[in-house]
Amino acid sequence: MNRNTGMNAGQVIGTMNGLQVVGLDIAKQVFQMHTVEMNTGEIVNVQLKRAKVLERFANKPACLIAIEACGGAHYWARELRSLGHSVRLLHAKIVRPFGQMVQ
Repeated sequence: MNRNTGMNAGQVIGTMNGLQVVGLDIAKQVFQMHTVEMNTGEIVNVQLKRAKVLERFANKPACLIAIEACGGAHYWARELRSLGHSVRLLHAKIVRPFGQMVQ
């Protein structure tokens, strides 16, 4: 998906630059993963325990993971990049619903 299509950050689904887009909302114990199943078009929202996050992404083909930038996001970005994924840390303004996506 091309970011110049005028879509808002909340509407970026599917693929970008050939990689599946995954939104990861990080928290203390339970993370929320948001993506779209490309075969069926189904929106997937999965809760992941902190201990299972790396296990889940280790078994997943390379994808683009978007995370809101915060202190813990840098750690998770390093870990996910070591598994072969692309990670984008997004400013809080962009993560808000209807915020504009910038690169």
